[in-house]
Amino acid sequence: MAGLLRYVTLIAAVISTGLVAGLFYAFAIAVMPGLAKVDDRAFVSTMQSINRVILNGWFLVAFVGTLVLTAGAALFHLDPGRRGVLLCVVLAFALSLATWAITMVVNVPLNNALEAAGDPDQIGDLAAVRERFEAVWVRWNIVRAVTSTAAFGCLVWALVLLGRVRGVGD
Repeated sequence: MAGLLRYVTLIAAVISTGLVAGLFYAFAIAVMPGLAKVDDRAFVSTMQSINRVILNGWFLVAFVGTLVLTAGAALFHLDPGRRGVLLCVVLAFALSLATWAITMVVNVPLNNALEAAGDPDQIGDLAAVRERFEAVWVRWNIVRAVTSTAAFGCLVWALVLLGRVRGVGD
């Protein structure tokens, strides 16, 4: 049973981390470049809307899952025969923690400041609001896209190594 839990936890960590990495990647290569082409009002309004709707259960399960499931996967691989797997999982955890830190220290405060700016129809200087938000948010989103994608890669490699160590039932 422990062997099955070992695999299930690692697979769940891979899935949650992949979902988060994919989200940040999509913002980096499509959403933000697309929004870069719209006027200030459309930009502020759209980002405020996105920031409101992203705070939902599905996002939170994946986002929280990156740390909780990766930590759980690490606990299942503490024995000496799985050092390579453990190393990959611990590295993935550190990269996911970096992603979390960037999100909480940079992106969330920027999102909150954008929301606090108020209704785009009532903002006197939309260009200034956008200027304080866009470049910094985009830059740090790219960093968290890289850290979360690297974490995903580490977890995928951990699965490969785990498959080489023993079968599913152990």
